[in-house]
Amino acid sequence: MNEDIAQRLREAAWAHQPDRARMLARVERGAAAGGAGTGAVRRHRPSRLRALPKAALAGLAAGGLLAMGGLAMAGIAVTSPSTGTVTVTTPAEPSPSGTTGAPETPSAPPAPVVPPPAATPSSPRPTPSAGAQAQSGSLWSAGSVDSHSSVYWSQENLVLKTGQPLTSLTVELRFAQTGGLQDTGNWRTLPPDDFTVTVQQSGGTLVYRWVLKPGRTVPAGQHEFAGQFNHAVGMRSATGDTYRVDAQGPAGPATVQGGFGPGR
Repeated sequence: MNEDIAQRLREAAWAHQPDRARMLARVERGAAAGGAGTGAVRRHRPSRLRALPKAALAGLAAGGLLAMGGLAMAGIAVTSPSTGTVTVTTPAEPSPSGTTGAPETPSAPPAPVVPPPAATPSSPRPTPSAGAQAQSGSLWSAGSVDSHSSVYWSQENLVLKTGQPLTSLTVELRFAQTGGLQDTGNWRTLPPDDFTVTVQQSGGTLVYRWVLKPGRTVPAGQHEFAGQFNHAVGMRSATGDTYRVDAQGPAGPATVQGGFGPGR
């Protein structure tokens, strides 16, 4: 393709015939106009171009056209095979940074990392009040309001632990009459035939009493007693409720007593 264009340019240069007479007349007119103001007559020097042979002039013209053709060819990008049309594209001038196109927009800085707030320690779980537990030698006790109690009905429990067998035992639960207290039942973990059980209202108090029958023995370990009753509608307070335990064992008599703490 380059050789074809160069051949066409050379043929156009050789075919060119300059009008020498017109060129000389233009030069003489210019010389006459420059010397009219001074009255001096300037002699026209023959142009160096006129002295050059015709072949040399044609060579210079062809060289210039070839140089222009070379610059044009430097930008050729695509040639259509069907039409022979040459599409010329001029490379974009590189930017000072060596890249083209719009400058990159700096990205936003990353969001600061906020540490999570420090964990707040949970509130301590409620523990039974000091009066709910008692101990005398190897005999230990703790009273509590049962977690199943409601605004209509309550149950209060007594846990009794003994480190030695007991030959005598009396357990008494006393519930203050806060309004509408009525017995609905009682139970214990020891055999029911081993005890005499009584329930009665006495001096504004509902009293549950278990007495170990003669000749019976309470084994060492943990045992439980409970009293159940209805009461006036509302959450009942156990502040006025108490218990007392009197026992006899190999080490002698022992007594524990106290109140009823939060439910469990």
